[in-house]
Amino acid sequence: MPELLIVGGDLVDESGRRRGDVLVRDGAIAAVGEGIGDGAAAGPNVTVLDAGGCIVAPGLVDLHAHLRQPGREEAETIETGARAAALGGYTAIVAMPNTEPAIDSPGIVREVRDLAAGVACEVLVAAAITVGRRGEQLSPMAELAALGVRLFTDDGNGVQDARLMRRALEYASGLDITLAQHCEDEILAAGGHMHEGEWSSRLGIPGIPSEAEEVMVMRDIALSRLTGGRVHFLHLSTARSVALVAAAKAEGLRITAEAAPHHFTLTDAEVAAFDPVFKVNPPLRSRADVDAVRAGLAAGTIDAIATDHAPHAPEVKEAPFDQAPPGMLGLETALALALTELDLPIEQVLGLLSWRPAVIAGCRADHGGPILEGGPANLCVIDPEAAWVVEPGQLASRSRNTPYAGRKLKGRVRHTILAGTPTVRDGEAQQ
Repeated sequence: MPELLIVGGDLVDESGRRRGDVLVRDGAIAAVGEGIGDGAAAGPNVTVLDAGGCIVAPGLVDLHAHLRQPGREEAETIETGARAAALGGYTAIVAMPNTEPAIDSPGIVREVRDLAAGVACEVLVAAAITVGRRGEQLSPMAELAALGVRLFTDDGNGVQDARLMRRALEYASGLDITLAQHCEDEILAAGGHMHEGEWSSRLGIPGIPSEAEEVMVMRDIALSRLTGGRVHFLHLSTARSVALVAAAKAEGLRITAEAAPHHFTLTDAEVAAFDPVFKVNPPLRSRADVDAVRAGLAAGTIDAIATDHAPHAPEVKEAPFDQAPPGMLGLETALALALTELDLPIEQVLGLLSWRPAVIAGCRADHGGPILEGGPANLCVIDPEAAWVVEPGQLASRSRNTPYAGRKLKGRVRHTILAGTPTVRDGEAQQ
């Protein structure tokens, strides 16, 4: 394995910011400090990566990516999704289990891991809470946890049966796993295609009320209190949901939460053109909700930014608005959207994208950790001032359903290193 030397950057991790070079050898960090690039420690056969004007950080960790494989390879594969992730600065992503078939058994977990061997970032597999994600019978969580699965979710659906969710949390409490909930009451949400509010009334599109999310957030906070189980709330989107999570954390409950970039950058007004690229679940919400999500990220109430990367083939996504599936691309734009849109120090943004989600995903030993000698060489190098325009045709995903086409963003990944090997170099994916 070739040696790497990352020179000229500022190092940012959970301990703060400092100047320094990083020498990588045999997949691990061999040395950290100023002036390494000038001394003999670099050796004669080292590959030098320029980090001038850049931030060197632990690799990003995405808690929520839909890689579509098995079953929907026309929209994405694990290989193309991982390449998109690496270009976005990620060294680890959690693959959601709403594949076809669902990831609800040891055999399918092994299949996905086999498909992920050798791709451009580590793919951590989330498994379904219930068999087939049908909300009727618990999946074999103990067997799946024994394989190393740390996150369980029926994402795409919320577990509707409160008694079953209680049983799942009681079971999970003894397995050191986290249940991640897609908070949506299906009866309240039935027939809706966008946020219920001023814009749904104007456009004549049936709406999904905020309460469809909030009643399940309230229920699962209560179930966490009852069982002591860990609950992670996926893609929070409303002001009241954020307030409920803040109160639960103040109470000391084992609650964490994430927000997707589109829920802190876009509002339901985007739907005015009836473009299905703006259809997502939970839907784009009001300006007040967007402001509350931003405030939740700033305050630490929301623990992580997760992409909810949801590719769809054009022939499916370009259907009429009420027939199109929900979902947007996110892996290549999340970092830049956070740097462009959130008025937060870069250290805080990276915490939301790297070390805090790594803890929730259960991968902190390998990703998101401090940049120290002996640590794993899973890193990204970010130019925070690089300006670029989102061009769907230039994205690595098999799909093109980004709502940010033509948008000018600030901040881009220059290099990504996975286990000591560059997966992105000078902004280009490596084969």
